[in-house]
Amino acid sequence: MGFDDVALPDAGGLSVGILGGTGPQGRGLAYRFALAGHTVRIGSRSAERAEATARTLSELPGVTEGLLTGTGNAGACAADVVIVAVPWEGHAELLASLAPELAGRIVVDCVNPLGFDKQGAYPLTVPEGSAAAQAAHLLPESRVTAAFHHVSAVLLADSEVASLDTDVLVLGDDREAAALVQALAGRITGMRGVYAGRLRNAGQVEALTANLIAINRRYKAHVGVRVTDL
Repeated sequence: MGFDDVALPDAGGLSVGILGGTGPQGRGLAYRFALAGHTVRIGSRSAERAEATARTLSELPGVTEGLLTGTGNAGACAADVVIVAVPWEGHAELLASLAPELAGRIVVDCVNPLGFDKQGAYPLTVPEGSAAAQAAHLLPESRVTAAFHHVSAVLLADSEVASLDTDVLVLGDDREAAALVQALAGRITGMRGVYAGRLRNAGQVEALTANLIAINRRYKAHVGVRVTDL
């Protein structure tokens, strides 16, 4: 069976919250979802910084006024889908503190546990197996998925890039939640959301980011992933 985005649910009316929305990945995703017409709540440890980011992104071409707002991370949880885009170092602490606010929500973890040394990026060992599995452990009442690991933050935030021609690998044990995240990814021009298995397989997807960083350094590019024959 080939790829059929018609079979996916309608994600057009979803609101999006982004934890760590003032970082490079969070800013880029916030911009792209606002371009697609979604209401976006940018979360941060500093509500003032989040508000400033929302104002800046609202001034970019194509963004409808009022779609982007800034708030503390807890306030960003008041959305249909909440994306976790925080640094790995603060991942566990933040999610544990927000478990009540995230109960019942679809949570999308896009965190890549990576270390860096003179030889470049390398994957870190996570006791639970992956950042996404750690999120599922800390958020037992949430519908945890994993996605958006391999999307260039530089391209996401570049208003001159009209289309991001890349696939987003979506993982999750809750197939309905995963399908909705697939559909949400497809709201960004050029992207496809491709189901890539259960959360137990998220570790190698997160680790692949280290290889993509090496490719970017070698070829001075902003590469993504495209699944062929689909």
